[in-house]
Amino acid sequence: MLPAQQGYDRAITVFSPDGRLYQVEYAIETVRRGTIAIGVKCKDGIVIAAEEKSKKLQISDIAQKIFQIDDHVGIAAAGYIPDARSQVDNARFFSQSNKMIYDEPVEVETIAKHLADQCQQYTQYAGVRPYGVALILGGVVNNKPELFLTDPSGTFISYDAIAIGSGSEEVTDFLEKTYKDDLSLEEAATLAAAGIQLSSEDKDGQSHIRMAHIKTENGLYELVTDEQIASYSNTAKEKYPHDKN
Repeated sequence: MLPAQQGYDRAITVFSPDGRLYQVEYAIETVRRGTIAIGVKCKDGIVIAAEEKSKKLQISDIAQKIFQIDDHVGIAAAGYIPDARSQVDNARFFSQSNKMIYDEPVEVETIAKHLADQCQQYTQYAGVRPYGVALILGGVVNNKPELFLTDPSGTFISYDAIAIGSGSEEVTDFLEKTYKDDLSLEEAATLAAAGIQLSSEDKDGQSHIRMAHIKTENGLYELVTDEQIASYSNTAKEKYPHDKN
């Protein structure tokens, strides 16, 4: 005899008797199994960072989990990355359309809501599956840094600092204990590097860390160089020494 939940397990449009959508929960579990991604808001802007595990012969010049959406907005992803690329393309089209229509940069919250609405639609129609990815959206609009999270359920929430992916609960707890409103951009980047070191199996290197920032002074998305990441990682080891005991 089949388990009682199996019919609800297979149908995206049907709630189980205890009020659950199993396919959405499985999509959220996919996010939890992805490598860590972190976003930190500070007085000088936004830092987004992600762990990317490259294979031995893989050419890793191109970031796989951090994306530029517009001049002033970036995204870090955790989960099923092909789904992230689909949502990134959607966000880029939406952002450019908004700029052409209104002749002004789109707010980060507006992009987050647009992507969350799309995620929500994929939880209630037959013949589709939920997106298996969560996104951290960071940007600067009118000299104001903004940081949002979207997930497969269609939720979008604003944060000062957030982690998603494998080990995110431990890293979020670390961020809650160490985050301060008056962090500089360098301090925020160091905090993000420390969070990835806490979650990652590679405690010593920094080649697995990708990072980008958007400064309030110019509002422009920029990838952080490998040299800068190495500096932030070394500082993080000294400032936030932690072992996974």
